[in-house]
Amino acid sequence: MTICGIDIKGSEAIFAVATQGAHGLEHVAIATKKIALDDDENAAHVKAFAASIAAFVDTHAITRIAIKKRSKKGEFAGGPTTFKIEGIIQLLDHCDVQLLSPQTLTAQFKKHAFDLPASLNKYQHDAYKTACAALLKA
Repeated sequence: MTICGIDIKGSEAIFAVATQGAHGLEHVAIATKKIALDDDENAAHVKAFAASIAAFVDTHAITRIAIKKRSKKGEFAGGPTTFKIEGIIQLLDHCDVQLLSPQTLTAQFKKHAFDLPASLNKYQHDAYKTACAALLKA
C-alpha cells in the first residue's frame, strides 16, 4: 500500500510518499517535493494550483493522501491559505484523503520508531511522518 503524506506550511503543500513493503516502511522517491499556491486571492492562481495538485496525483497514481492537520485556533493555528490548500486537496476525485493530528503523528512515531530516510529533505520530515502514521493506522 502506498500513501502520500502532505504537510502544509504557509502557501506550500510539501509531499513525501511512503509504502509498506516486505521490509517495513519505505520512502518512495519522487521528483516533485512541493507545490506552492502563489496568490490565494487570485482565482487563476488557485485554479492553477488545483490543476498542479491533480496532475501530481494522476502522474504518481496516488489513491490515498494523509494531511497533517493544523489547529483552527490557539497559538499554533493554521493560516487561512493553509485551509484553502487543504480544501483543494480534499476535493480531488478518486483519492481518499484523511487528516491526522500532530498528536497522532507523535504517538505513532514514538510507538513504532521508524527511521527518517536520508533521501528526504529536512522540510519533508513531517510529510513523511504523516504518510507513515497513516500506513501504520490502516
